[in-house]
Amino acid sequence: MRDRPVIGVTSSRHRGRIMWWFNRFAVWRAGGHAIRLEPHRQVDWDALDGLILGGGEDISADLYGGSIVPEIRIDPERDRLELMLLGEGLRRDLPALGICRGAQMINVHLGGSLHEEVREAFAAAPDLRTPLPRKWIRLLQESRVQSIIGKERDRVNALHHQAIDRLGRGLRVAARDEHGVVQAIECPQRAFLLGVQWHPEFMVFDPGQQKLYSALVDAARPVRLARQMQPHRANIPTDAITGRSGI
Repeated sequence: MRDRPVIGVTSSRHRGRIMWWFNRFAVWRAGGHAIRLEPHRQVDWDALDGLILGGGEDISADLYGGSIVPEIRIDPERDRLELMLLGEGLRRDLPALGICRGAQMINVHLGGSLHEEVREAFAAAPDLRTPLPRKWIRLLQESRVQSIIGKERDRVNALHHQAIDRLGRGLRVAARDEHGVVQAIECPQRAFLLGVQWHPEFMVFDPGQQKLYSALVDAARPVRLARQMQPHRANIPTDAITGRSGI
């Protein structure tokens, strides 16, 4: 266990137990060890080699200039936690994978915005929500995501009603579905910073989806080695919110 890179994972506090366990299993299969990160708990940066920002509630609209909709479920405390994780994690150049909401949070953190309703922005897009791979996407050639998954077209699941709109600083689109909805993003200037709109944790027996976790863990190995050679650094409380990162 000591040789496994440690990946910190965020998930919904209200309905995220299944996502957390599936992510934990996928990280373990990739050779890593997952720990759950939650609001109001101190983040031990000396024990982290990478990050997964998982799925869950919608991101607070005031973080990207959107419209506040009373009916949606949000978690401002988790928003603050993930903004802090991204701010400090990017400063330390930790590899990070965003899943569904997590991909959207990466985009928002870097100054991007969201479509609050996919159906309103893309009239032809069906309201498809299923953990099964029922949506076709096209992965852009020469993108990092395409090189990891190893396909130009793939079928993925869909459990979201929001989507990435304006890209954040330094990000580029890595995949879209047939209706033009952004399905993956990445930052070429970073060693490993990417997000996918689908939930690969529910498809880890698909070799291409498991490769996303393997790539993350592989990117975390040199971080772990370098961390083991450095002196102890202070931990940062999760309520210490940093500014948003540049690239």
